[in-house]
Amino acid sequence: MLEKMPRVLGEALSGLKAGLEGTTYHEAFADVAEGITVTSPAFTDGSALPARFTADGEGVSPPLAWGNLPPATEAIAVIVEDAGSPTPRPLVHCLAWNLPTAGGLAEGAASLEGHPGSTLGKNSFLKEGWLPPDPPTGHGDHAYLFQVYALGRRLDLEAGSGREALVDAMRGAVLAKGSLTGTYARR
Repeated sequence: MLEKMPRVLGEALSGLKAGLEGTTYHEAFADVAEGITVTSPAFTDGSALPARFTADGEGVSPPLAWGNLPPATEAIAVIVEDAGSPTPRPLVHCLAWNLPTAGGLAEGAASLEGHPGSTLGKNSFLKEGWLPPDPPTGHGDHAYLFQVYALGRRLDLEAGSGREALVDAMRGAVLAKGSLTGTYARR
């Protein structure tokens, strides 16, 4: 959708970015200890997301792996936000909770089929599942923060809930966090 935005408008908005400080990781859970390792076989921390995971490709969610979880971890929550979006708050690209603690997410797993027993929330376009990165042409690099949270309990939260409801449900349950950043830009 944003690929249709004229380049001149993207360039004019290039200085306007939500910022990392507005992400859930740095705002709602700033005081939670880091320690979870988050990796992907598709990209390294701080590098560009391959186009196949964006609106310019197949639009599937990238694979993620996590490790170094606290022993009391009962479930995992994943939040993906775009800190480079020209919006007051980072755009939500994925919300998932009650994921299994072992392993991670396979490529394309952040879809409605997902993992049995896990739950997907609504992204910023009000759809459940993965919202492929779709930055405005000429806006510059966008930083997509893949956040993984170790939870001390499974969350009792309705499927299709949004970011605020998920954050509220996570309060008091987060044992540790970790992140991985992928970038993407339309030149």
